[in-house]
Amino acid sequence: MHELSLTTWFIHIATLFEWTIAIIVINLCSKIKGYESLRWLAIAMIPNLASAMAAITWHIYDNSDELKGLVVLQASLTMIGNCSMAIATWKMMRVRLGKT
Repeated sequence: MHELSLTTWFIHIATLFEWTIAIIVINLCSKIKGYESLRWLAIAMIPNLASAMAAITWHIYDNSDELKGLVVLQASLTMIGNCSMAIATWKMMRVRLGKT
């Protein structure tokens, strides 16, 4: 685990917690307010959280060449997550404009 500085590790771990809390809060808000489209945004955020976990796992093992597959997985999950969040946001906009 010597590849990253302590500060960088702190930021990585804090981001995982922050993203998890954001998913939970958005999901709770969707239940309280009754906005189904907001729940889809929370679900769409999950691939990005998994992407971050893959990246951190790779760093834990000192960026080992044997685990290069995690880099591909991380990149794929980031793309899937970003596309999912874009679609969820588009759906939220359509609901807001009354075009569903």
